[in-house]
Amino acid sequence: MDHPRALIADDEPHLLDYLQTQLATAWPQLRIVGKAGNGIEALRLIDELAPDVVFLDIQMPGLTGLDLAQRLTSDGNAPHIVFVTAHHEYAVDAFEHAALDYLLKPTTVERLAKTVAKLTLALRAPAPAVAPDALRALLQQLAAPMPLAAAPAPAPLQWIRAAHGDETRLIAIDEVIYFQSNDKYTSVFLQEGECLIRTPLSKLREQLDEARFWQIHRSVIVAAKSVAGTHTDFRGRLVVKLKERREQLTVSRNYAEQFKQM
Repeated sequence: MDHPRALIADDEPHLLDYLQTQLATAWPQLRIVGKAGNGIEALRLIDELAPDVVFLDIQMPGLTGLDLAQRLTSDGNAPHIVFVTAHHEYAVDAFEHAALDYLLKPTTVERLAKTVAKLTLALRAPAPAVAPDALRALLQQLAAPMPLAAAPAPAPLQWIRAAHGDETRLIAIDEVIYFQSNDKYTSVFLQEGECLIRTPLSKLREQLDEARFWQIHRSVIVAAKSVAGTHTDFRGRLVVKLKERREQLTVSRNYAEQFKQM
C-alpha cells in the first residue's frame, strides 16, 4: 500500500495538530484523511472515509477510544488501531503483550518511527496482525475497573505549553535547556529562542525528573544533559557552561554540592 489513509482523534486540538506534524515527518507517504475532536465524530468519519489506520486518544468525550475501538472491531473490517494515551501503566503493559501499538503523550519521532514500521508490515499482511476476538478481549480487560491500590506517583512532566509571541507552542521537555524564574512567569530557554509559561518555578520543580533537571539557583533549573562543565569565576562563584547556548549560569552556594565531583 503506497499511500495508506489515516484518521486522528483527540479532544485536545494542539495535540491533534502535534501528532499530525510528527506523522508527516515519520511517515511522509501517509495521507491524513480526517481529524476528529471526539469519539462520536471519529466514528462518523471512520464510517464515511474508511481509513486504513486510526490513531485514537483513550479519553475523549462522547465515546472513549476504548468504546470506539470495541465498536470498530465488531466486524471483520476494522482498521489498524493505535492508541495515543497518557493512561495507566497497566494499559501500556497490556498493549505490549497483545501486540497492539500505543503512543504515550507527548509522542516523539523516534517512538513514532517504531509504530510506522509495525503498521507498514501490518498493512502489507493479508490479515490483521491481531485477531478481532483477541482485540475485543483486550479492550474489555482495559475497560474493566482496576482494583483499589495506592495512588502511583505522578509521572514526570513530558511536555509544556508556552507562549511565544502571539502563538502557543507545544514543547517536548527534552528540548528545554533551562528554566528561569521571571517575575510571575517562568522563562523557558531552548536551543534557539525563549518562551514563557505561567507555572511558577517552585511548582514546576515538583513536576520535573530530578535526575534530568538540576536546580542550581533558587531561580534557575537546568537540564543535566545541557551542562558542558563548570568553572569558578573571578569572584569565586561556581558557573555552569552550557552546550547549546552561550550564556553561563551562576550556581548558588546552596546548590553547589552536586557539582563537586564534576
